[in-house]
Amino acid sequence: MTRRRARARAPKAWAGRFAAPAASVAEAFTTSLPFDRRLYPHDVAGSVAHVRALVRARLLTRREGARLEGGLARVRRELDAGRFRFLPSDEDIHMAIERRLTELVGPVGGKLHTGRSRNDQVALDLRLWLRAECAALDAALARVQRALATLARRHRDALLPGYTHLQRAQPILLAHHLLAYREMLARDRTRLRDCRVRADELPLGAGALAGAGFPLDRRFVARQLGFARVTANSVDAVADRDAAAEFLAAAAICAVHLSRLAEEIVLWASEEFGFIELPDAFATGSSMMPQKKNPDVAELVRGKTGRVTGALVALLTTLKGLPLAYNKDLQEDKPPLFDAADTLGQSLDVLAAMLPHLRFRTARMAAAADGLLLATDLADLLVERGVPFRRAHAIVGGLVRHCLATGTSLRELDADLLRRHSPHLTPELVRRLTPARSVARRRVVGGTAPREVARQLARAAREDAS
Repeated sequence: MTRRRARARAPKAWAGRFAAPAASVAEAFTTSLPFDRRLYPHDVAGSVAHVRALVRARLLTRREGARLEGGLARVRRELDAGRFRFLPSDEDIHMAIERRLTELVGPVGGKLHTGRSRNDQVALDLRLWLRAECAALDAALARVQRALATLARRHRDALLPGYTHLQRAQPILLAHHLLAYREMLARDRTRLRDCRVRADELPLGAGALAGAGFPLDRRFVARQLGFARVTANSVDAVADRDAAAEFLAAAAICAVHLSRLAEEIVLWASEEFGFIELPDAFATGSSMMPQKKNPDVAELVRGKTGRVTGALVALLTTLKGLPLAYNKDLQEDKPPLFDAADTLGQSLDVLAAMLPHLRFRTARMAAAADGLLLATDLADLLVERGVPFRRAHAIVGGLVRHCLATGTSLRELDADLLRRHSPHLTPELVRRLTPARSVARRRVVGGTAPREVARQLARAAREDAS
């Protein structure tokens, strides 16, 4: 029974060398169709360009080329509509498309693979996918950047305690803090654009590893598919997955940035911080505790970072021991690559949707930005009166120690105490310390002063409009 079923399966494209069919367990183990079928738009586009190159090389007649292009267009329509019927014998999306094409156009379909191998074909599909995915993620990043800039404009005067070591440090503007994440995402976008540059090479024509044995015009194919250049070495062309690794590195760094933002949302939404109120549409409750409002969306953004960084490690581990040129191990590049892209894209989409609905408790934030956070400003005032900074630091440190011991604030210290620490200190001077004045002092380029934040917002508006 098993043998009869095996003989009934469609023969493999490579079956001529073999006296026995593939074992069903081996066939199931080696197939890539469950995950590489998403490459079909790129596979069809690459096949159309290849048909035109074959016609140009006079390996196909114009009539044969037109028939193949028409068949490929029909296959594409079936795939788009979900009507394409995959067979168990289809090893991958490449063979599935070629098999269906041959069913539609007859024996001429067998000419499609002239001068190419699945090795350079999958390398082409992957590069086409990478180019498209880099552009899609770049657009998603831009949406999150716009959401951050909108929040910053809405709260451009709100004060926030800035933190180091998760300890309150100095007052800053909330807008300044939000725009810091916008800068991170800007670097992520440049990394994805750099990756797209590296992926912008046509590998088709490399064949299995040695190059095509027919006079195919690779530059013509590159122009057909919008590639900037062709690969320079056929062995490298089919073995190279650098662009995929670079994409995952960029995705992993981006996911880490999103995780840091998500972590602050989780912290700020806690009772201990109380800086934000989560929108009901982006929070969940507890199945046991009626009072709970949980930041599950932000927590999942934080948690999914592990999948994206894990994908990078998975691909690098696959690549690290491979001799040239192609090895079947390279089939394992796509599951982590696709999963990382999907995961990152989903995280970006949900953040872009959630951020505009965050409600900031600005009064609570401003209160937290006061008090001993002004110690650095007091030291700066002493420096302006000629006291060396290290001495000023020590003087103010002594005052802070007194405040902590007595439960007072810097602005409550009396004249005698201030004079004992430094003749330059007076109650009038100390009372000048406010979070708003502290922020306004930070006028260096890139600082948190309102005028500098206004410049950042203006730059963001220009970039968002371009």
